[in-house]
Amino acid sequence: MKQGKVYLVGAGPGDPGLITIKGLNCLKKADVVVYDRLIDDSLLELSPPNAEKIYVGKSAKYHALEQKDINQLLIKKAQEDKIVVRLKGGDPFVLGRGGEEAEALASSHIPFEIVPGVSSAIAVPAYAGIPVTHRRLASSFTVVTGHEATDKDKPSLAWDKLSTGDTLVILMAVGNLAPIVKQLLKNGRPVSTPIAIISQGTTQKQKTLIGTLETILAQAESFQQPAVVVIGEVVRLRDHLRWFDNLPLFGKRILVTRAHHQASSLSQLLREYGAIPIEIPAIKIQASPTSEELDQAILNLKNYHWLIFTSINGVETFFHRLYTLKLDARWLGNLRLGAIGPATAKALKSHGLSADYVPRTYTSRGFLSGLKRYDLTGCRFLLPRADIADRELVRGIARLGAQVHEVTAYQTVPDTKAIAKGKQMLRAGEIDIVTFTSSSTVTNLITTLSKDWQIINKAVIACIGPKTAATATKTGLRVDIIARNQTIPGLVEAIEQYFQERRIK
Repeated sequence: MKQGKVYLVGAGPGDPGLITIKGLNCLKKADVVVYDRLIDDSLLELSPPNAEKIYVGKSAKYHALEQKDINQLLIKKAQEDKIVVRLKGGDPFVLGRGGEEAEALASSHIPFEIVPGVSSAIAVPAYAGIPVTHRRLASSFTVVTGHEATDKDKPSLAWDKLSTGDTLVILMAVGNLAPIVKQLLKNGRPVSTPIAIISQGTTQKQKTLIGTLETILAQAESFQQPAVVVIGEVVRLRDHLRWFDNLPLFGKRILVTRAHHQASSLSQLLREYGAIPIEIPAIKIQASPTSEELDQAILNLKNYHWLIFTSINGVETFFHRLYTLKLDARWLGNLRLGAIGPATAKALKSHGLSADYVPRTYTSRGFLSGLKRYDLTGCRFLLPRADIADRELVRGIARLGAQVHEVTAYQTVPDTKAIAKGKQMLRAGEIDIVTFTSSSTVTNLITTLSKDWQIINKAVIACIGPKTAATATKTGLRVDIIARNQTIPGLVEAIEQYFQERRIK
């Protein structure tokens, strides 16, 4: 019989990649996820689709639930024999009130586990290039809450001792920065002591302000929570050790227009380069209204010599129908397989098949150029692909003496709901770069924006290859970047090179 249990999981300070493997495993089996304000949405998507997600976040002015109510919620859900993941920012036991939640669970005899997380007290300074300890500068560090800093005669923190230590890390401190500085100076810290304020640490919106106890208050007015304050000589190492906000695309807001199920690979790579991916899929991939023609072609595969795939979507749609017909990869035994690009070839590989031919240049023209070495006279080609694909490939294969059966495997349609958000951000000038990974993403975004399509030109426009760029130019867009290597990594590298050249200039 299933028994309810609560996992108090530390999600890390912002970067979703900082959650532990054990924390991820807990998420993947959760019936209920109770989460805080600063949890990245991508973590919530790792829980089962049918998991109940309950927001209990707190800010300085608003609490979705009071702490006692959160405690009771965890107890109630566990008593319903559910696996509950209490997803908390940072580490549950470092100024996160996880101890209070564990006490409430223990008092109610609810089974629970603590899954430690990466504390913002360590991770945020590290992302700013500030080690909290250093052999020459600091042998210890102290973590305190800024909520306890007040002007009262007997503050609960021992400022006389805190002021004489090595590195001091203060969480939730921005609102009380003035009394904190006052207490440190009053208790002997020199006015020249370096101090860093790091806002939204470990995320691509991270900002770092450096000053001294003498100058920081005049500089810090624009900084808001969440922020971590670091005080001590280790702050001087930032200029030499800063790495995160030196990433080539740091802070660039990049519109990802790929279909939702394909956007993650591009978004992940952009994050590794420091960018902020905004996933606004310009297209949705959906099955063709009827699969009869594709099914018939699959059943008659023995009448073909070549099977050509131009995209991952074509591969996945084809094999979905193949398996639906109770067939498998053996049915393709006598065919030669062609794939335009390594990603498409990789998709074939996932079904146990290797492409016989992948061109060096991942375009229709490049594909046709390589086909010339084969004798195609009288060969029959099957080409399952999108409903809006152009005719260049079909005409080119026919000129080589072959017959081509083109069949619609899937449709690309505008994702109007998703585009509405992108339209608002483009109009406000909040997008730095718009990426197009296919001609269909261009045409669908243009169509959906209608008379407002020119707002795209407010941003830098990056295209995965010349064909996509030609479509964009034809519609009136100004193309700034065309990837030489027509892959997702090639597109990101081209964007990096574009901004690198402008920094040099």
